[in-house]
Formats: sequence, structure tokens, C-alpha cells
Amino acid sequence: MKRVFLSLICVLGLIPQVSAQEMLALARVDPAASTVEDGWFGRSTLRLHLSQGVPFRVFTLDDPARLIVDFREADFSGVSESDLLAEPGRIAALRFGAFQPGWSRLVAQLSEPMLPVEIGMPVGRDDGRAVLEISLKSVAPEDFAAAAGAPADPNWAPAFLQPAPPPDPQDDRFVVVIDPGHGGIDPGAEAEGVAEKDLMLSFARLLADTLRRAGVEAILTRDDDIFVALESRVAIAHQARGDLFLSLHADSLSEGGAKGATVYTLSEEASDAATEHLAARHDRSDIIAGADLTGSDDQVAGVLLDLARQETEPRSEALAQTLAAGMKEAGGPMNRRPLRRAGFSVLKSADIPSVLVEIGFLSSKRDLANLRDPVWRQGMAEGMARGILRWRDEDAARAALVRQ
Repeated sequence: MKRVFLSLICVLGLIPQVSAQEMLALARVDPAASTVEDGWFGRSTLRLHLSQGVPFRVFTLDDPARLIVDFREADFSGVSESDLLAEPGRIAALRFGAFQPGWSRLVAQLSEPMLPVEIGMPVGRDDGRAVLEISLKSVAPEDFAAAAGAPADPNWAPAFLQPAPPPDPQDDRFVVVIDPGHGGIDPGAEAEGVAEKDLMLSFARLLADTLRRAGVEAILTRDDDIFVALESRVAIAHQARGDLFLSLHADSLSEGGAKGATVYTLSEEASDAATEHLAARHDRSDIIAGADLTGSDDQVAGVLLDLARQETEPRSEALAQTLAAGMKEAGGPMNRRPLRRAGFSVLKSADIPSVLVEIGFLSSKRDLANLRDPVWRQGMAEGMARGILRWRDEDAARAALVRQ
């Protein structure tokens, strides 16, 4: 069975009543008219009403079974999952939002293997409005697996993932790679109308500016509301030849009343049950956003873990301790156990000291209030910057002793 792939381009000449300026705007999603329906004989239909036709592509991914629709570009602002999916059925859940620059994505989680049998986007000649209609039919798991996979598209890979230039031996820059957690289609934790992805991007920009004023080169893995896969975040750090990698989060955990800043380093086993649950949630973000994980290799991941323990673990541990001290000096508040360990995929770089920081937890009203407070954020950014600079100097001194 052939892999499902469809691309549609709207032609302005076919819609004379609609101006080119209007067609260049984002296609707005009309949730009131859109539907998801289960029918007879294992059939389901997704209908998405749009203010105009847009190019799109459709494919499926396995393990777990998902239907992916990429748009260039659709505006899902103000649309919730319940607006489109009245109740779970063969389509069990929907996630949608920004994906890459110029592209939006819809991910439909399937409760059973289903493949598209009809795909179309008719465009109204009078008003330019469009309806994306995808009819799916239940199939055997082996047929679904054979058809699944992202289409091969050489233009799809972001430019920042191109091979890095050879290192310059005269280059003595100190480069900090800051990774604002989540983004785009993956909002992360949410509380009181606030999304983790927005808070972390704002804080990452603030921390980067603070470091730059101290003469440090700071690079963000994303500087917009877009999705970046976990492996791509690590690849960006290598592309930038980062000296350290700092992943920023503000998750939500009901277990144990989590609150206060916490710094995590890499470990094959989590230091506690809550941390294990947190790491599992973080690593599911790629699945939620429709990333193709078929090329991942657990054996390679195991080798990376071993290398990290041998080469980078002591430096990452020292970074975590110094960073936590800087955050505490800035007033915290810190978690009662501020240093923890877990198998976060984003920390699996073998040659770059890496830590993940939960600046606070959105499940804590105190932490949420702090994260919303610009004065607190500035103080915390300055404390983290001081910790990073202290680690840089101490790490350089340790390296000099090793060479001697």
C-alpha cells in the first residue's frame, strides 16, 4: 500500500471575487461549521471549514497511530479541541497549532488503525471559502504500518539543521544554547489562561539578553511560537557549537504538590517517581506534535547515555549545582530537593553539558504568580546568568588542571 501524500495549491484565478490580498492572509478555521464524525462500517470523516483554500499535505504515522495534516497556513487561534471533537471516537484526540515557520499542523490521534480513502478541499468560486474533507476507513494494523511515514521532502528540513562548518581553532567564544520548552502545536502546561510555551519563550529571551550584556553569546533553539522536535533542539546546540545547553520549562504536576525551581541532569533512572512522570510527559511532546519517530534508535540512545556518563556527566552535575546556587541567591524559591536526575531526551547530547530547569510549576499558585511578575523574572534571569558565568570560569580552571 502506498504512503498517503497529498498537496493542494489554490489558484487565485479560479476565485475572481476574492482579492489577492485576502488570499495571502491566513486561512481562518471555522469551528462552528467543522465536524468529526464516526460512520458505519469503520468509516470516519473529518471536515475542517476554512476561510480560504491553502496548500496542504496529509500523511499517517504509526506507534501510536496518528493522522497528520500540514497547512500553509491555517489560523487555529481561539479554537479548542472540544470545538472540533464533540466526543472521542475512532478519532480519540486532536491537537493543532503552529508547527514550522509558515506552516500549521493538525494531529488526530486514532484509537484504531485508519487510512484516508478520500481527501479533498473544494473551494467556493464566489467566496473562496474551503472545506478540507478527509474520509478514513479502518484497516489492518500491518496495512497501516506499511502506509505510515512522513513524506520525503528535502525542503522540509529547517536550514539550521544543515551540517555545521568546521571548527575554527581561534574561536574562543563561550556559547550558551537556551531551549524554551514546547512551542507551536505543543503548548506544554497550561493554567489560568497561561501556556508554558509562551512563558518560557519570554523568559528565554530575557535570559539571553542578560547573558549578552555580560559578553556571552546566547542562542535560542526557537525565537518564535513554533514547534521544534526534541532531537532538533539538540542538533541546534551542536550546530551552534554550544558550550552548554539549558532547557527551560514550567510544567504542571499534581503529584506531591510540586513547587519551586528544580534543576535536572541526565540519568537512565529517575531520582523519584514524580521526576520519572515528568520526563515521560516531556518525551511525549514529539508524539503529540506529530513527529516521525520511526528513525529513532534505542541502542544509539543507550550509547549516548554511556558517553554522557563518562565524558559530560561531571560537568553537567557541576553546572546544575552552580546554576541552582545562583537561582537560590536570586531569591528562588527553590524546590525542597532542587537537584534531581531523569532520562530527559533533550539532555542526551554526549558532548555538551546539559541541564533542564523547571523554573517553577504552573500547578503552584505561588510559582505561577512569580512567573507572571516581570520583576521576579528579571531577578531570576540575573541569578541564572551569574550561575552560568561562575560555572564557565570554574569549568575552564578545571580543564586547565586536567591538561597539566
